[in-house]
Amino acid sequence: MKLTKKSHACVRLESGGRTLVIDPGGFSEPDAAAGADAILVTHEHPDHFDEGRLRAALEDRPGTELWTVKPVADRLTAAFPGRVHTVGDGDAFTAAGFEVQAHGELHAVIHPDIPRVANVGYLIDGGRVFHPGDALTVPGRPVDTLLVPVMAPWNKIAEVIDYVREVAPRRVIDVHDALLTDLARPIYDAHIGGLGGADHRRLAPGASAEL
Repeated sequence: MKLTKKSHACVRLESGGRTLVIDPGGFSEPDAAAGADAILVTHEHPDHFDEGRLRAALEDRPGTELWTVKPVADRLTAAFPGRVHTVGDGDAFTAAGFEVQAHGELHAVIHPDIPRVANVGYLIDGGRVFHPGDALTVPGRPVDTLLVPVMAPWNKIAEVIDYVREVAPRRVIDVHDALLTDLARPIYDAHIGGLGGADHRRLAPGASAEL
């Protein structure tokens, strides 16, 4: 499986000639979802879900399908009948040849005064990759590559480190990093890599890794 990091929380997974894209939001490249056979969206926040770009991707490729939480699905189902699928915690499905399990229910707490929205993480191919969206969800199954949200209004570095330790993956790759400046990168690299207990990697947008 080939993983290509796009800006912020978006990744592209390629295997067997098929492409699966997760969270092509407004902080990612405009063409992040272009050419995808299937798209997964973890939740409705605009840095993970850009409706205009997603509609364009679905219109461009009539065979492309989308799996996501109900608030996102409700905005697209009418325009793309039969191609938009609502998922929740515990659901399992096949998307573009990838076996996917949904884990989690709610976005992490930003502030008690801000309502929490639906959020699901996606476990790919039995644990080869896990993208938690905007939550520190522990899938309860072995994970080879954890895509860890390193910088967000709702987390701090101690929580990220403890999350990596609890999931105990073999490899960690940073996502949700558009808010993190290059100046601060070495601090995060040292803490997550030194204390997380897993091989820690940072990919620049457009860079790839073979998993």
